[in-house]
Amino acid sequence: MRFAAAAFAVLTLVACSKSQSTGSTGTGAASSSSGTGGTGGQPPITIGSRSAEVYVPTGYKQGTPAPLVVMLHGYSIPGGLEELYLELKPLADEHGFLYVYPDGTMDQKGNPFWNATDACCNYFGSTVDDSAYLSSLIDTISQKYSVDPKRVFIIGHSNGGFMAYRMACEHADKIAAIVSLAGAMYDDPSTCKPSSPVSVLQAHGTSDNEVLFAGFAGDTTPGNGPYPSANVTAQDWATLDGCATTPDTSSPPLDLDDTLPGAETTVSKWEQGCKSGSAVELWTIQGGSHIPSIGTTFREGIISFLLAHPKP
Repeated sequence: MRFAAAAFAVLTLVACSKSQSTGSTGTGAASSSSGTGGTGGQPPITIGSRSAEVYVPTGYKQGTPAPLVVMLHGYSIPGGLEELYLELKPLADEHGFLYVYPDGTMDQKGNPFWNATDACCNYFGSTVDDSAYLSSLIDTISQKYSVDPKRVFIIGHSNGGFMAYRMACEHADKIAAIVSLAGAMYDDPSTCKPSSPVSVLQAHGTSDNEVLFAGFAGDTTPGNGPYPSANVTAQDWATLDGCATTPDTSSPPLDLDDTLPGAETTVSKWEQGCKSGSAVELWTIQGGSHIPSIGTTFREGIISFLLAHPKP
């Protein structure tokens, strides 16, 4: 299912290609929760039996509040391999944000996953509370590093995108904004009761065959419940944030996918009337797959969106 064998093969090719092009031995990066940061030598954050290393950007100074970005991997893809795809470390150094990409727990097939929503991807009835774990991870990082509490952000891909929405729903007091690539909101929006507005960017390919752009009615497979379309996901959050119901579609299209011709991505924005300066955007990658061939425009764009939407 989502982000399984085929997706893993694609990301492995990406990782191998980058390893060869940089002359790396390829050891360590894909299996580690995170790399050593610009300041180096920092011990991992340990919560129970789980640990995650924080990438500390070059120029970080203790006592100067910095943004924190938490990146959540897709199903079956460890955080280190997902980072090889997203390549956000250079942007952490450029923009000065602390960066962590923890791993979910292993399911019975040995695949790392997040216990996000009934739609994705708890296929074996795990009772792990990833919402509590990630909340505790944010708290622990904030105790050790100088984290700006108004600039805590989450980026999630696929299963991680579903988890990003769960975090926004359950921990809106901590989360300023999220980016979901190929994830989705709860099918029943009344399930989500954020305590404050959260800005949301949903990016989704119309040709995604894993998490369908048009949504899914669900089936009898555990962990394979219903989820809304990308459009409904964005509209649901616009409603939760108190935004005007009609989006602004006047922005020029973006060229996000390097394998698709021209500027293939249309942009819809809900900004009018939103509470506390929040905003919602939908980037529709026309013809985009579950793992679009993203480039600099995508990477810079999602970070710019996050940094532009702190808590008030």
